[in-house]
Amino acid sequence: MSTLPIATTRQVRRAAARLVREDGRAFAAVLALNGLAALLGLAGPWLLGRIIDRVTDHAGTASIDRLGLLLLGCAAAQILTGRQARYLAHRFGERAAARVREQLLDRVLALPAATAERAGTGDLTSRGTTDATAVGETLRDAAPELFVAAAQCLFILGALLTVSPLLGGCGLLGVVGISLGARWYLRRARAAYLADRAAGAGLAETLSATANGARTVDALGLGRQRLAAGHRAIDTANRARLRTLHLRLRFFAVINLSYTLPVVLVLPLGALLVAHHTVTLGSAVAAVLYLRRIEEPLDSIVVLLETVQSSTAAYARIEGLATVPSPAPPAAREPADDRIRVTGVRYAYPDGPDVLHGLDLDLRPGERLAVVGPSGSGKTTLGRLLAGIDRPRTGTVTVGGVPLADLSPERLRRQVVLITQEHHVFLGTLRDNLRIAAPDADDPALTAALDAVGWHHDLPDGLDTDLGSTTRLDGAQAQQLALARVILADPHTLILDEATALLDPTAARTAERALAATLTGRTVIAIAHRLHTAHDADRVAVLTQGRLTDLGPHQTLLTTDGPYARLWHSWQG
Repeated sequence: MSTLPIATTRQVRRAAARLVREDGRAFAAVLALNGLAALLGLAGPWLLGRIIDRVTDHAGTASIDRLGLLLLGCAAAQILTGRQARYLAHRFGERAAARVREQLLDRVLALPAATAERAGTGDLTSRGTTDATAVGETLRDAAPELFVAAAQCLFILGALLTVSPLLGGCGLLGVVGISLGARWYLRRARAAYLADRAAGAGLAETLSATANGARTVDALGLGRQRLAAGHRAIDTANRARLRTLHLRLRFFAVINLSYTLPVVLVLPLGALLVAHHTVTLGSAVAAVLYLRRIEEPLDSIVVLLETVQSSTAAYARIEGLATVPSPAPPAAREPADDRIRVTGVRYAYPDGPDVLHGLDLDLRPGERLAVVGPSGSGKTTLGRLLAGIDRPRTGTVTVGGVPLADLSPERLRRQVVLITQEHHVFLGTLRDNLRIAAPDADDPALTAALDAVGWHHDLPDGLDTDLGSTTRLDGAQAQQLALARVILADPHTLILDEATALLDPTAARTAERALAATLTGRTVIAIAHRLHTAHDADRVAVLTQGRLTDLGPHQTLLTTDGPYARLWHSWQG
């Protein structure tokens, strides 16, 4: 199940109403033109019935010709009006879909980092792709057609009752059957389609994790386990999809019966009424034609109802992002200085035990601190707390006396930047990728940042090289690009969490020293397994099972037979 919320039916309705209000004129024009086209469509059966009555009464050809010309004129006017209505509806739908996508992007970017990570890439990706596409297609195509079909049904029923109330009553029997079937369907469809969307997101998450970790899967021989996980995700998605299919099949069976019953009743009843001169032959023919004509908009409503239910579930997932609890208001006061203090910090991941136990650490501005320790000792967790991504369960992590997690995102990223071994290269030029960190940087500054991290790669077009389309960077190049962004961003505190792990040891050491030289006066916290990082640091902090077990300069710690000395001698050979 997704950790991100799903909007309620009422919230979806309110959001849809806001979309309509934001482009109210266009929506009103669409409704008006569709209503006019539906009214013009009623003229055909009525005029044909009048022509039959005139022929039966042996009227002159002139009056029949006038009715025929009027019939052709109404048909032509209906075609033109309907075309213009569809044109305006598509424009309205595209604008509304664009607003939905823009809101979605704003909400995703506003999510707290920890919330986005817990949600997983599959859930967020499916909301931003398949869900957004479904909503956009519905706003552009299905919603306008549904309005047209509903208007046509109402007008045709009104005309049918006007021609003959008794025959019109037969038509209402079919509407009653459809209404009961739709009520049964709608009560069950929302939950089924939400489950279908969630299963699709789970499948995307499983496939994405397997594909991204293909090398690890191959190295550790996890092929069978990942294949089994993929089959389970596919089975879950298949069962959810079949559930929606079964609902549709039962609903369509009721609809087909509701179509057939009125026609079966009207034909003999109309013949009986004509024989007793209760209605004219033209009226009976018009009633039958109206019943036959109402099948088309009803068919559209039935098909579009399924589309609307699916897209409503998608919209509920998109609008659910608006209900994510907002982070606490940014701290009103600014940090007094760049000094970071960790005091009595304990931290536990959801539903798990503490991974940090009463940690105390005082970082001096401008110092270079190396954090080392065995795997699972809590180094990455400490880095996330120092970056303000997570809040400690107890204790405080402050900068200049202000809790890091209370700073606004903009202020926090000017203060602290966390760089891990997971880097993203955006589609665009090398220049665009660098200017993410410094939008106003000129080319010499960009080149200097690349040189500082040891970038010696000849790209075909230099800074204008397109990345991702014609040129792809390997892992080491992507890390160097990320480190160059750090130099351009120039934060007060830099946290490197295995940020040079994909570089060879010599290149990694060169890049880290270049960063230290470039960011002179800035605090650098390096979390690493390679202990040469600790050798170059001002102080070394050793974590063991979530506790700080050693702290001091490299040479000082080597003189004691403590955890760091044992780590160093083990690493040396």
